[in-house]
Amino acid sequence: MRKDVKQAILGMAMVLPSFAILMIIVVIPIIQSLIMSLSNGEGGYDLSRYQFLFTDKGMRTNIVYTLRITLITCALVLIVSYSLALYMRFNSGKLVEWIRKTYMIPLFIPGVIATYGLINLLGNHGWLARLLSPLGIELPRIIFDEKGIIIANLWFNIPFTTMLLSSALTGIPASIIESAKDVGAGKLQIFLRFIFPLSYKTFLVALTFVFMGVIGSFTAPFLLGANSPQMLGVSMQQVFSVFRERELAAAMAFFSFLLCSVLGAFYIRSMAKEEQANM
Repeated sequence: MRKDVKQAILGMAMVLPSFAILMIIVVIPIIQSLIMSLSNGEGGYDLSRYQFLFTDKGMRTNIVYTLRITLITCALVLIVSYSLALYMRFNSGKLVEWIRKTYMIPLFIPGVIATYGLINLLGNHGWLARLLSPLGIELPRIIFDEKGIIIANLWFNIPFTTMLLSSALTGIPASIIESAKDVGAGKLQIFLRFIFPLSYKTFLVALTFVFMGVIGSFTAPFLLGANSPQMLGVSMQQVFSVFRERELAAAMAFFSFLLCSVLGAFYIRSMAKEEQANM
């Protein structure tokens, strides 16, 4: 047997376990959800479940509510994380060292514990409200609506996103920045023409992770969200466990998958274009 054939077989053998796990855990459940969502309960198949998602007022509201929270969270996470990463990359001192040592802490706190902490901190009878009460300051409603969900998702996503972007910015050679400064480029020009293009790939990776994490989140929306409207994860759980509408829950799950696939396709297409440009 030729050497290249042996290498091809070895490569396939090494990829096969990962491919099998992907098929069992991801692909097959997605196909099963699609088939179940198309079932009309009478032995046939149609799009009635998906039609209900867009014609029912409550479902439409939940979809818009989910997308709004996801987009706001993604924007805030990327702005804050990029700012922190830039500050740590181009500055030094005690504040930078303090940020480096503490910004990863939320990653090691379980989501349920962090959510419970936010309730105790920002609730109507939380300790922050009790501290402000003697001063005659009434704490506005912060949690148990979309603000609480966004705050929780910021807590969950900023550390990991900052870590990704910091790694990308650290990989940018200082010589490029110094050369741009030598020819008279301002800070904004350096950022737009050098820093952001060189970290764009990591930026897309971070955006993809945050988007998929927020749109499919459950713990924070369940504990901090209002009864109505609801994010798709919470609504899906209620449709499945409370109302026993398995087909509708499957349709909601597959629709969520399609939303994530749109961003995934955009990421893959962008990376493919970049690879072709570098060839």
